[in-house]
Amino acid sequence: MTAPASLFRFCPRCGAPRTGAAGGDPFRCQACGLAYFFNQAAAVAAIVLAAGGRALFIRRARDPARGRLALPGGFVDAGESGEAALRREVREEVGLELGPLTFLSSHPNTYEYGEVTYSTLDLFFVADAVRPDRAQALDAVAGLTWEDPAAVALDEIAFPSMRDALERYRSRPR
Repeated sequence: MTAPASLFRFCPRCGAPRTGAAGGDPFRCQACGLAYFFNQAAAVAAIVLAAGGRALFIRRARDPARGRLALPGGFVDAGESGEAALRREVREEVGLELGPLTFLSSHPNTYEYGEVTYSTLDLFFVADAVRPDRAQALDAVAGLTWEDPAAVALDEIAFPSMRDALERYRSRPR
């Protein structure tokens, strides 16, 4: 996979060819002086709970990690808060509304898409599902299951950041 910085062969402002070594952060154009930083993309996910403490896990329909278990969530759009993005992503993926959100933790991660490896900062929350009986597999979701979060095998979870967040959830005081 390719890091985004190495894809810049020309300056996005003036079109001058890149000089010097490929990659590097920031990209610096010798012709016009543009400095372009390759920051992490923000992503969100939630441990969505139903009565009895069961948590919602989705089965991913697409790569990366097709077929693996994950928490519902996705990328934060420009101009969107993490909380708003999480509520939107949960609606899009499983059709649920969430109650109040409680921040759990954040973890760095990478996400491979279109032959590019993106650096992400994943924000994790805990929330109750308003009507858990309405959960359904929608956008990019092959299936879903409600499980005891303490019983799910960490090696079944799609991404390292999600495994870290699930471990944090399991170890927090009740």
